[in-house]
Amino acid sequence: MIKFTIITLFPEALEPYLKTSMMWKATEKGLAEFNFVNLREFGLGPHRSVDDTPYGGGDGMLLRCEPVFNAIESVKAKDPTAKVILPTPVGKIWNQEMARELQQGNLTSIERAQAESESPTEPSTGQHRAQARLGDEDSAWREANRSSDSPVVTPHYIILCPHYEGYDERILSIVDYKISLGKYVLTGGELPALIIIDSVVRLIPGVLGGEQSAIIESFSDGDNLEYPQYTKPYDFRGMKVPDILLSGNHGEIDKWRKEHSGKA
Repeated sequence: MIKFTIITLFPEALEPYLKTSMMWKATEKGLAEFNFVNLREFGLGPHRSVDDTPYGGGDGMLLRCEPVFNAIESVKAKDPTAKVILPTPVGKIWNQEMARELQQGNLTSIERAQAESESPTEPSTGQHRAQARLGDEDSAWREANRSSDSPVVTPHYIILCPHYEGYDERILSIVDYKISLGKYVLTGGELPALIIIDSVVRLIPGVLGGEQSAIIESFSDGDNLEYPQYTKPYDFRGMKVPDILLSGNHGEIDKWRKEHSGKA
């Protein structure tokens, strides 16, 4: 079981996808749980404002600290073990290893990458203390789950979806994991949130159809690329399925597949 709480201004943009296909199957089987927190509910003043202009000038608006902190703290009040994820250009580039670690609740590579990216002499406001606390909490989490006498803690991730021009830098002090989807910019964090969730939930045993579906695939072992695959018809517009795949010789088929697997 894994839980995601998504803090967003647009829950209606996320709900249809998470109620479809494999994500729906995961919730129906009790393997995943998706919750939404509307950031607007924590907005300030009669208009529920969540953003303001940046100090020093510049275009666009930034998410303010108050609504973001209050929204996150409202979730952590019910589950102090929940970890906060922020899709951001300054984060570690997302990959299959990180998805598997998130699914297992063991975030070693993410923690290591963030420790390396943090400057020991110029930490962000409160970030040094936050990272130290994070390390202690994760060590305690893993130690508790090693003991057969301790109840298994359900991994719970809060994903904050930024919007507008960006966010007040001080918000990073309450973030546990900074993740980037690549060297490009989107209008909000909703699409990155869906990508992170989908890539993690599909790895939960019982979500995909075949037992080996999430094991024998691209990026399951570093930068490997899965071998080519074919289905009926045998001959489509002159493009034929390799005869070896119809031979029934599983040893030769395995050999062919290894030879035709690649690296990204």
